[in-house]
Amino acid sequence: MNETIEEKCLAKGVKLTEQRKIIAKVLSSSKDHPDVDELYKRVLNIDPKISIATVYRTIKLFAEEGIITKHGFKGGEKARYEELSESHHDHLIDIKTGEIIEFVDDEIEKLQKKIAEKFGYDLVDHKLELYCRKKNS
Repeated sequence: MNETIEEKCLAKGVKLTEQRKIIAKVLSSSKDHPDVDELYKRVLNIDPKISIATVYRTIKLFAEEGIITKHGFKGGEKARYEELSESHHDHLIDIKTGEIIEFVDDEIEKLQKKIAEKFGYDLVDHKLELYCRKKNS
């Protein structure tokens, strides 16, 4: 079972104030990749006293500690965030709606490794983002 953001913070010695706990819980329960403004709106539903500055500082801290990851998807004006996961996945981004779909494809994984080897390299990491639009849209 994957650790929650709160558990990852505790394991890394990151001090969790009540406000940070709320932000961590909201991020852990997010099924999408919220930007700071969207995260702030969700946090306000739980604690209206949390400032956007607190959300920004907390996100920055979590990213620096390797607890969450920041995405700068092409075409998006705002950075989006997600919990770092032990399991690798790629992203399909709908350029019209901004919807982000996570996926894993064994054939793509094998092909990327094969391409690196073809050029004399061992693949150590990669990031794949597919920008798409729904058919007939």
